Amino acid sequence: MIARLIIRRLLLGAATVLVVSMLVFFGIEILPGDVAEAILGQGATPQTLAVIRAELGLERPAVVRYLDWLAGFVSGDLGEALGTGRAISELMAQRIPSTLLLGGVTALLAVPLALSLGLAAAMYPGSLYDRAITVVTLCVISGPEFLLATLLVLVFAVTLRWVPAISYLSDTATLEQYFRALFLPVLTLTFAVLAPMTRMTRSAVLNVMTSPAIEMAILKGVPRMRIVLWHALPNAFAPIVNVIAINLAYLITGVVVVEVIFSFPGLAKLMVDGVQSRDIPVVQACAMLFCAVYVGFYLIADVASIVSNPRLRHPR
Repeated sequence: MIARLIIRRLLLGAATVLVVSMLVFFGIEILPGDVAEAILGQGATPQTLAVIRAELGLERPAVVRYLDWLAGFVSGDLGEALGTGRAISELMAQRIPSTLLLGGVTALLAVPLALSLGLAAAMYPGSLYDRAITVVTLCVISGPEFLLATLLVLVFAVTLRWVPAISYLSDTATLEQYFRALFLPVLTLTFAVLAPMTRMTRSAVLNVMTSPAIEMAILKGVPRMRIVLWHALPNAFAPIVNVIAINLAYLITGVVVVEVIFSFPGLAKLMVDGVQSRDIPVVQACAMLFCAVYVGFYLIADVASIVSNPRLRHPR
């Protein structure tokens, strides 16, 4: 039963990635202009455009170019960037570490903080602290990343001048420079994923607290902190892991907005630059990687839900 469900989820994930590749390719294809016009600029003539398009293979039908790219992708060949002629795998290899650094630091900061805040709110339900957490998380969830990033830049970069508004990382950067460059992007992404994880942790623990076993422990006089940490939390672990995986997947979409706002030299910035120059192979490769990671986290969440369900582990 469990193996069949997991295989079904994997096939659904593969189909999702395939559909995304088609949407990305043909979505960029219908945009006005192409990479030949971006390369030649205002000095382009019909003759030079025809020559560049022929050299880049843009004269071929879109379906043929998509199928060629898909065949190369399946075989591990991402092709070359149309604008620079460099291997796309090389361009992505230069940007992936920066994006992983940004997402990894955010996850290391946001996940423990969200669990701590959610557990503290569950220990004192209805208290002033619990209400404050609820109000703050609702306000944070209601605001999009670009608005939050703009407010943080206004406060920390413009008013206080503690950190730069542009996040630039060099190969010779010191630890302090890394901290200053990552401060605003990491803070923006942390606020974006902190609220839903905190609310789900609180809700899952309080839901378990209403079970008869927990109520019996309360009647016996067991301290509430011990009840929450040793009895309620393990039983609420499955939905918490699920929402953590989903929000880590949400980091992938948030990274695109944040990297563009702060000019962070990551993979999302490379994809946006590819959209501006109509470099379809670069955009496709980046979008496919983001989609694969996004779908992968959702698969982890689905598998965690399936495995944690005793009715599926022990079917009658």
